Amino acid sequence: MIDLALYQPDIAQNTGTLIRLAACLGTTLHVIGPAGFDITDRNLKRAGMDYIELATVVRHVGWADFSTFAAAAGRRLVLATTKGSVPYAEFAFREDDIILMGRESAGVPEAVHERADGRIIIPMRPGTRSINMALSAAMIMGEALRQTGGFAKLQQA
Repeated sequence: MIDLALYQPDIAQNTGTLIRLAACLGTTLHVIGPAGFDITDRNLKRAGMDYIELATVVRHVGWADFSTFAAAAGRRLVLATTKGSVPYAEFAFREDDIILMGRESAGVPEAVHERADGRIIIPMRPGTRSINMALSAAMIMGEALRQTGGFAKLQQA
């Protein structure tokens, strides 16, 4: 199943929204620290409401920890970025991909861009900066699951 990863998230409410998305879609949410808020179980429960009990959330201390995990598991990292070159709906997703979302305030550093196996973008009207990170993740996850037959697997579960 495709996983979702958040690089040093700034906004607890976005993380809570994506905990709920992960619970509903049966995917794993990786939270790469440090976060811009206190990422205790109590705060995650508040942000994720009652969905935290249904979600699989894996916390990584930092980028090195997460990158080592992804490499050891042979997982491809697909970075959603305003600097991407391929529209997300044209990207060929695979079942073992990890979709990586950048920090709301600053995206990701160059080292993360270099590690990414794919860089995707959400096409937008000229003059607009970005779509909310949680909404962007939901759009991309929807397309990735459509391409890989993930929705059909959810219906069978």
